[in-house]
Formats: sequence, C-alpha cells, structure tokens
Amino acid sequence: MRYLSDDKLKGRKPGTEGYEMAARYVQDQLKSFGFKPAGEKGTYRQAVPLRRAQVREDRSNLTFVRNGRDLPMTYGKQYVLSPNFGSQTSDVSAPLVFMGYGIDAPELGHDDYKGVDVKGKIVVCVNGAPASFPSNERAYFGSAKAELAAAHGAVGLLTFSLPSDVGSRIMAASPRARQATYRWTDANGKAQRTYPELRVVGALSDSTARLLFDGAPVSFMDAITQTRKGAITPVALPLSVKAHTDTEQNDGLIGENVVAVLPGSDPVLKNEYVVYVSHLDHLGVGRPVKGDSIFNGAHDNASGTAINLETARLLASLPTAPRRSILFVGVTGEEMGLLGSDYFASNPTVSKDKIIANLTLDMPFFFHPLLDIVPYGAQHSSMGRSVNTAARFVGVKIAPDPIPEQAVFMRSDHFSFVRQGIPAIYIKSGSTTGDSRDGTKLNLDWRATIYHTPQDDMNQPFDWTAAGRHAQLQFLIGYLTAQADARPVWNAGDFFGTKFGPASASRP
Repeated sequence: MRYLSDDKLKGRKPGTEGYEMAARYVQDQLKSFGFKPAGEKGTYRQAVPLRRAQVREDRSNLTFVRNGRDLPMTYGKQYVLSPNFGSQTSDVSAPLVFMGYGIDAPELGHDDYKGVDVKGKIVVCVNGAPASFPSNERAYFGSAKAELAAAHGAVGLLTFSLPSDVGSRIMAASPRARQATYRWTDANGKAQRTYPELRVVGALSDSTARLLFDGAPVSFMDAITQTRKGAITPVALPLSVKAHTDTEQNDGLIGENVVAVLPGSDPVLKNEYVVYVSHLDHLGVGRPVKGDSIFNGAHDNASGTAINLETARLLASLPTAPRRSILFVGVTGEEMGLLGSDYFASNPTVSKDKIIANLTLDMPFFFHPLLDIVPYGAQHSSMGRSVNTAARFVGVKIAPDPIPEQAVFMRSDHFSFVRQGIPAIYIKSGSTTGDSRDGTKLNLDWRATIYHTPQDDMNQPFDWTAAGRHAQLQFLIGYLTAQADARPVWNAGDFFGTKFGPASASRP
C-alpha cells in the first residue's frame, strides 16, 4: 500500500508514468511469486483502447418549447448534458413524456413502459428505483435507464433527482458531470456501453423538473408520489425540447491491465480459472485540497490491490497449487467507469467460458476490527457457500448491506463479470466495531470527507489486523472455489443469473 500510494506515483492515473509504475510493481510482485504471463502476446499486459468524450458547453444548448415560446435553459445550473459517443454533433426536437422511474422490470412486478409508446419521444424520469426492489436489483435498474429508454425507441433521456437526494442535485453533481467521459472501444472502433440513438441525454435540476409539470394533467408532487408508490401513469408533458449536443472526442489513450496466472494442478480443472481483480488506477493529480493535489488512493484502491497480492502470494506458496488455475488481473480505468474490468470480462485473454468465478476487492474498509462482512453477490450464486465457510473459519459474521443507498453492488469491478454471466463476490467490512463507534457512520463520514480527495493517503488510522483478515477471506474463498469438484452456479431463479447467465439470450 505504501508503494502504490506514494507521491511519486502521482495518483496512478491511466496513461501516466505513475500508473505504469504501479503496473510494473504489481507485475514484478506476481512474477516473483511464480505467476506466469497471461496477457497478450506472451506478456503480463492487456491493452485497453479508450475513447475520451466531453461536451463542449459553449456549443451545446437545451431549450424547452411551450405554446410556441422558447424557454432556453442555463448549462450547469438548470441542466447538464452527457456526451454522444456516436457523433460529434447531435440534434433533436421532440415531445416529452414523464415515465416515473423509467424502469422496465416485469420480473420484479414493475414496468413503467407497459402499454406506452415512447418512440420518437424524450423520456423524463426520476433517478433511482423503487424501494420495493432488493438492494442489488435496485442498484442495477437505477443505472439502466438509458439502456431501457433506447430499447423502447426513445430519442432522448432527461433525469432528475429530488431535493432530498442532495449529492445528486445539479449544483452538487455538475462539476463531476462536466468532466470528460471515457468508454472502451472494440476492434471496429465502436465505443461500448453507449446508446447513440439517444440524441440527447441529460440531467435536470429539481426546479427545472418542476417547470415541466406546469399545465400538466398531474402536478409535480402527485407524479412523484405516484412514482414512489409504483402506481405512475405516464404523463405527456405540455412542452417539447430542442437540444444540440456538441461532443469533443479523442481516441488514442491506451490503458493497460496486468494479467498473470498461477497454473492449476488438476489435469482437467487447470483449464478453468478463478479470477481475482483489483483496480490499479486512481484519479491522478488535481485541484489542491487542504494544500495537497496528489490523489494517492491509499484505500481506493492500493488497499485492495495489496490484499489481492498477498492472496496471490499465499496461493503460490502452497505445497500443491489449487486444482483450478488462479488468474490475477490488475485493471485500469475503474475510476472512469469500470472500463478495464469490463474490457477484460468482455475480451478475456483466456476462454470466457472457462472463467468460473470472480473475486474483486476495492476499498474493503478496515478502519476498525473486522467482525462482520458484507459479501456483495453472495446471495446470488453458490459462491455464497464458500463465503459462509470462510467467514466461519476466520471468525466473522455475515451482515446485510448497511448503506444500500450507495448502490455499491454496481460500483466496482465484480459487476463487469456479472454482466458476462460469471458469478462474482465483492467483500467489504460490516458495521460492527466492537466498541462504542458506529461503523456505518465511520463509513459514511469517510465517504463524505476523504473519499476521492488527496487525504486518502497512508496517514489514516488503518487497522492492519483487519486488513490481514480480509486477506485470509480472499484466500479461503478463492481456494475453496478452485478446489471444488463443481464450478459455481447461479441460484435457481436469481435475477442476475437469469438476465446474464449462460441461459440468457443476450448479455447487454
């Protein structure tokens, strides 16, 4: 952790010498343990081609039209736009329809689009998902609005948050929303996880969203109340939108994943892989905060990388290697949107159907004794049995997600493997501290004051015994998975297994 978060690495931003230093360090560590190259062309590296896109604010605009009268909006105050990865310029003029949460989830008894034709229209919806959804499904659908709107033929998507969602309001979110966005590109140069058919994608302020309901058959507050109850009737709003998005695009940035393998010992099962993942990148150098401009990323995620390296060392030190092969992947571009892991999971350097499980570690949170854990993903597949066995052996309890509103299940690299139908586990500390401290409050306070700031360095009160227990858990869960006669399977009827697993028709 000390090396990876040292000032000389300057925050490990992809494409910089600092990131290369981190990648070289991890590669050398794995090589010294006996891990073999498993990247491209006999190397420890996999190139990840990236496209950078950023809205040109001075050339972009959004105007509402009511009764033939233009109502121009102010960028950064009343709205922000997302870049269009399909073309440099994008124009649209279309009517608006309010669609509640904008979610199509009939398997969970909720479908805002049922019986509604939104082709050629711009969908307006509230951020988030119904409180009745399980937390992981809620996190997934809260992030899938653009995909769903495009699938239903919409030509645009405008979302907004309520005043109670302080962190997502325009004035708070616009600085980050106005930064460049990145996507990985395929062999044909097409940017992935993009929806160019949506000719405008943007976020509105709360007051701007209220403006849309002036003269509508349903008031703003009634529409929100109905949405929360899951009883929304789509509302044709009494105005349309004219929008122009000008996007600056640049290719040429190549990120790199580090990929290494410990060959398995079983003559048959060695052709299957248990994949350990942690992201190497962080935010680089930015605007000074409290006199410091280097975003060291000690907890995010030098900690996860260091624990996975210790796990790799433990696995390599066994008298007999695990039956299945162990793949270690240090990924790039997590802070840009899980790009390195999504690229690897979509374009693995081994056969995709031979990857049987993923264990990701990212900011495990060891600021107090590790007495309980939150194993994201454990409830979805048979990997939960290995988690329970390892937890009992180490002496920690299993706890529910203490901060479901943070949508943690969608926010780290394990989800890239879930998208490919591969069972995955992502473990974080629970909230039990063993003393008078409130672990959930510690977590939330850290996120509010240290997360993504230069103060995430080694001058924090880390509990190294707790970090060691995380390493024990990573080792044991992966070892049990690698040793088992059968590969992990999705639980019967599981939402993610059904949507993305082997039997699914497609993996969007």
